[in-house]
Amino acid sequence: MTKLMIAAALAVLAAGSAAGASVSSNQYTGHELSKTVKITLVQARAAALKARPGKIIDQELEKEKGGSGMRYSFDIRSKGKTIEVGIDAMTGAVLENGAESKTKEAKETAMEKKH
Repeated sequence: MTKLMIAAALAVLAAGSAAGASVSSNQYTGHELSKTVKITLVQARAAALKARPGKIIDQELEKEKGGSGMRYSFDIRSKGKTIEVGIDAMTGAVLENGAESKTKEAKETAMEKKH
């Protein structure tokens, strides 16, 4: 099992390097939920960068309304703007691909502090 985890970590690191990501691919909130989803972080990162080419600056796996209820969220720096891309963690579908409003961002920050 340890060899499998090391191989998976190396694959994630290689994919992150190839995608030009600045966030270490093993640094993300919600990694403990990864055993409950069908789409891997590597697959989700690839889908997010395909939907919005750029540089991943933040990533998380979270329970959130919409789609299957499990979502990878990526903040991607693209053309001088930060864009949030949401990938359904069960299907790989793009659920969100746009600038996050300051109101929504403040609400999410407040919710995170409660948990």
